[in-house]
Amino acid sequence: MARMHTRRRGSSGSDKPAADEPPEWSDVDPDDIESRVVELAEQGHEPSQIGIKLRDEGVTGTPIPDVKLATGKKITEILEENDAKSDVPEDLYNLLERAVGLRKHMQQHPQDAQNKRALQNTEAKVRRLVDYYRGDELEPDFTYEYEVALEIVDE
Repeated sequence: MARMHTRRRGSSGSDKPAADEPPEWSDVDPDDIESRVVELAEQGHEPSQIGIKLRDEGVTGTPIPDVKLATGKKITEILEENDAKSDVPEDLYNLLERAVGLRKHMQQHPQDAQNKRALQNTEAKVRRLVDYYRGDELEPDFTYEYEVALEIVDE
């Protein structure tokens, strides 16, 4: 599939190994994993960071290769059940952070044409994601504006 804002093709990504159950060496209780996920979320980590921390550090020293295989639920599902989910989806939040940073840069350097184009592309991606999430994850009347993004990012 081609990249969205370039004329080049994207490189293919790697696939996860097919597995139906967690490995034998990873025998951690699913309740311990869920409590660790909630604990990491309360510390301010996002779902992707939680997965990486569990993979690297694990629970009680035992790494967790895949939370979904071990618990039967995704990290975001665990966070939803325990009311630890963030208001804005992670991918949208990351794009909002980038758009706010680019806009601040544009205010200091108004002649930076490359940054201007990057800001246009990023804001277009944000608008498309807002359309995708509107009604389910976001309020039905949510629209992207710089001031709203600034409030969300500075919280």
